[in-house]
Amino acid sequence: MVTTRPGRTNRYYNTVISRFSPRSPALERIMPSALYMTVIPHFSATLRFLATHRLSALCLCTLLAAPHQTEAADLEPATVAAFDRYVAATEIRTRAPTPALWIDQLPDEGQREAHTELQAGHVFVERLTTRDGGREIEVPGGLIHHWIGTVFVPGTSTAQAVRLLQDYDHHAELFAPMVQRSRTLSKEGDHFTVFLRFYQKKGITVIVNSDHDARFTQLAAGLVAARIVSTRIQEVENPGPNEREKPVGHDGGYLWRLNTYWRFVERDDGVYVQCESVTLTRGIPFGLGWLIGPFVTSIPRESLTFTLDTALKTLRRAGPGLATITSP
Repeated sequence: MVTTRPGRTNRYYNTVISRFSPRSPALERIMPSALYMTVIPHFSATLRFLATHRLSALCLCTLLAAPHQTEAADLEPATVAAFDRYVAATEIRTRAPTPALWIDQLPDEGQREAHTELQAGHVFVERLTTRDGGREIEVPGGLIHHWIGTVFVPGTSTAQAVRLLQDYDHHAELFAPMVQRSRTLSKEGDHFTVFLRFYQKKGITVIVNSDHDARFTQLAAGLVAARIVSTRIQEVENPGPNEREKPVGHDGGYLWRLNTYWRFVERDDGVYVQCESVTLTRGIPFGLGWLIGPFVTSIPRESLTFTLDTALKTLRRAGPGLATITSP
């Protein structure tokens, strides 16, 4: 399981932080918001790197003050093609009925660790990478963030867990504050089109409006899969009465694509709920990979963890009687 531990504060941190506070305009100019949201807590590790290589904190201050332009980013066809290739390779595995859960194919020690975490009521999360023919899939101008998480809900059923996810008209209540608005646009059997407005705030605020296509499939008794993919994502500028949506693919680049793959598995007197997320964002500005690369995946991971933890708590409170999805 992946964990993140912020570095300890030291004198090099104090030197730089006195000039660049978490609301520093210099930092905001050079970092996409998702990166800026997470880099400050880990500054000390970066500065220890600089000290080890005999670089002064002043060098870092000079770099951070440089006028890099990252306010807008264009989603290029080559970036979309690479993401589609990554998704196609990933879905070869996600479409397979077995193993039912990702943790089922872990080594014995990994399975024991996972089940210990799940029985304790925790979210078990791992980072994944899909390769094509054994080779890494390059994504020009973008970054793919691939995570998988699982929770175990004792005393519930697959039908209840699926019904919770399908209740899109109430997602803004269930998954607040991450989801601000939600509604079902259309429904035909177990095929939904939905609208979701996502909200993230860590020093700065990012809001996006998005449409999604969701398909649920009963693979076997007590085993349901869902494939939910974004069909439109637009960043919101100046949220409020006079807000406007930025053009698709020409915005901050904080979220360009979002695919999630769900599994609901009824066993061990409860239900395992698994969500695998594959997201696409803009790339890191040239020359800053050594600084912010290690932190770029924290926002997708935090969002996945929040979603699964919220589902776990909601299902624990819910009673029986939620409707089942219809059979395919």
